Amino acid sequence: MNIPAPRKDLMVVNMGPHYPSMHGVLRLIITLDGEDVIDCEPILGYLHQGMEKIVENRTIIQYLPYVTHWDYLATMFTEAITVNGPEQLGNIQVPKRASYIRIIMLELSRIASHLLWLGPFMADIGAQTPFFYIFRERELVYDLFESAAGMRMMHNSFQIGGGGGGG
Repeated sequence: MNIPAPRKDLMVVNMGPHYPSMHGVLRLIITLDGEDVIDCEPILGYLHQGMEKIVENRTIIQYLPYVTHWDYLATMFTEAITVNGPEQLGNIQVPKRASYIRIIMLELSRIASHLLWLGPFMADIGAQTPFFYIFRERELVYDLFESAAGMRMMHNSFQIGGGGGGG
């Protein structure tokens, strides 16, 4: 069997980073020998880079608006975990009303996040029409976010000791 000798003129191709609304934030550095892929180096984490450096010079209160950018498809959860730490460390009791509002907003955020997964998944398997219906329903959840927090995304509504949907 004759195996062709590898070329010496390998080509390195950069793919990405892909936009965060795609199926993940990913950059691929691919080495090609003609049309054959010789090597592929995946690089993950483009959405999060720099956050650690930003927090070095800020208090937790100043940093709260940044945490919604960790995962902008489920921003309520990043806010919740960020305020939960200081509340537990400081033994801060959150009022019941604020706790209930937080739970409602977190559940709505979970539903919106799952819908954002389901719509593109349906389109990927060839069912384009459900994609539009699913996104229509997701917009209804975003309308509730806008009414409660003033923004459809990046709500910044949780506060240490309270908050959760505008209050």
